[in-house]
Amino acid sequence: MPQTPISMASPMPISIPNLEEELLRQTQADAPGREFCHAIAELARTGRFAELERVLPEVAYQEMAAHFRRDPAGFIDGWQSLAHEMHQGFILHARQRLTHLTRLLAAGESEQVPAWQEIQRALDTHENNLLRAAIAFELIALIEPATARATHLRECVVASPASEEADSYLDEATRCYFYGLYTACAVMCRSVVEEAVKQKLPPDLAGLVARRYRHTPTLGNLLHEVNNNLQLIGINPDFLKPANRVNDVGRKAVHQGLLSEAESRQCLQDARRALEILL
Repeated sequence: MPQTPISMASPMPISIPNLEEELLRQTQADAPGREFCHAIAELARTGRFAELERVLPEVAYQEMAAHFRRDPAGFIDGWQSLAHEMHQGFILHARQRLTHLTRLLAAGESEQVPAWQEIQRALDTHENNLLRAAIAFELIALIEPATARATHLRECVVASPASEEADSYLDEATRCYFYGLYTACAVMCRSVVEEAVKQKLPPDLAGLVARRYRHTPTLGNLLHEVNNNLQLIGINPDFLKPANRVNDVGRKAVHQGLLSEAESRQCLQDARRALEILL
């Protein structure tokens, strides 16, 4: 009986452009305020403008009614244009909305926006589709770069378990590297090595270190004490080289400015190597 050959074909890769296209389709179809503006224009066009009195605040209704009476055609065209602008400009507005939460804004800068953006944001207060869309697009754009960065790492295998704090620090440091937060990655690398060293200190030495540095020893302080007490602690001296590099880069990240991808990657690799030796 003939055997069915086993297919060695590679699975279809995830299509990032398809994800972006589908997200764009969904967000533009559901752009906040688009249907609202269309509805106002349609009610005015079909002679049902008075129905808006039941759903709008009195002040808003009276102002819109006065505008409609002065120029019915212009009123309808204006609301249809607003709906079109909300549809076409949704992605840009969404990204601006997210950017405004991540940067320092000059006084009054957030108020200088087109009318359609003011309406769109007001109507999106509870749904938060602007922020949801902006974050979704940012995360999709991170997939390929994060995947490429992950290929530079290997599993970090240790003989003895680390503390929950050390695991959490390493997880955060690694994810910062994946997502391009290079300076934050180095800061967290220093934290994970510092936590692991504290875990390995004998109680007597830990108490001495705490008193000597007023309970706030830096990683540099800890590495100095380790270097002076290698035999007492029983730590492989090879640990010190990668650990000192982590300390140097982490200190640079805190005091001297932003790091490059290469600096962040090397710092993370040094931290993982230091943990493997230490633990």
